[in-house]
Amino acid sequence: MKMVLGTTLAVLLSCATVSNAQTNPPAGDAAVVLLTNELERIAKDSEGVVGVAAWRLDGEGPVIGMALDEPFPMASTFKVAVAGKIFADVDAGRLRLDQMILLEEDMRVPSPIIADHLIHPGVSLSLLNWLELMLTVSDNTATDVMVKIAGGAPAVTAWLQENNITDVRVDEDTAASLQRFLKLPRGPFNAVYKAAVDAGQVPDGSHTPHPHYYNAPQNTATPRGMATLLTGLFSGKFLSSESTEILTGIMERTTTGVARIRGRMPAGTVVADKTGTLGGSVNDVGVVTLPDDAGQIVIVAFIKKGPLGEEGGEPVIADMSRSIRDYFLFNSPFLDR
Repeated sequence: MKMVLGTTLAVLLSCATVSNAQTNPPAGDAAVVLLTNELERIAKDSEGVVGVAAWRLDGEGPVIGMALDEPFPMASTFKVAVAGKIFADVDAGRLRLDQMILLEEDMRVPSPIIADHLIHPGVSLSLLNWLELMLTVSDNTATDVMVKIAGGAPAVTAWLQENNITDVRVDEDTAASLQRFLKLPRGPFNAVYKAAVDAGQVPDGSHTPHPHYYNAPQNTATPRGMATLLTGLFSGKFLSSESTEILTGIMERTTTGVARIRGRMPAGTVVADKTGTLGGSVNDVGVVTLPDDAGQIVIVAFIKKGPLGEEGGEPVIADMSRSIRDYFLFNSPFLDR
């Protein structure tokens, strides 16, 4: 793995900045070209197809991207869209964050908290706690509870379209995604999985790429579409200020994928993100806060068809994210203030 030396790249990018910081560098700006070339070099180490979208949350400056408009499997990053729909319903008075929701036992899906630790019937949590589990630890059972409360996958996609996001689509919950990936029949996940195992038809549960998964249209997003969704959520365009603050806080507490966007960031960097991993897809999407009030950066990194899995994908996402962060920091419109 060819590690990017963030400090060295930062110096190069800084040298490419004109004396009066440009808020809208032209497409041929030397620093943008340098960054794009560096991202393309880093991406090769994944041995997969890489998509990237990055820009300032406030809209100043350039759009940085690779395969900006190509669809990628979202894996668990689709949970950002589910959270957006839930918070929109809270803002509209259709839901309350303190309302208690009882888990229906047939909705259990492999997940790190609910399925692994809260193993007995009778799990009831507030809506806010279900959201916390869905985003911070990527709990799949919590996610499917939230998809149902949101009105189902079609309701999430409808909300996206109402906000003019047409290149992010949510077609299914995590149970359906896993069943599609593992080629299992529909039905309560644990029951159909057990039946397959008992019949000697143990599905391939690896994260190796499968064409039937990465070529399918379900639960896909383009890098530009996901970055647009994040921009609307974190800028307060899509949600109330209170919901925006709560969602941001939850995503800042994310514990998964610490070797991805967060992996090469300087100590203390504030990152609010959501990861996703399945079938050769290694993803991370979120917002990085720059130091010294220099602004915030939206970063989307998708990898599909990656034969190296997390081992190969995570360093690539970390290196690309650090390069993007350094570009926007050293070319910030606030440097001369």
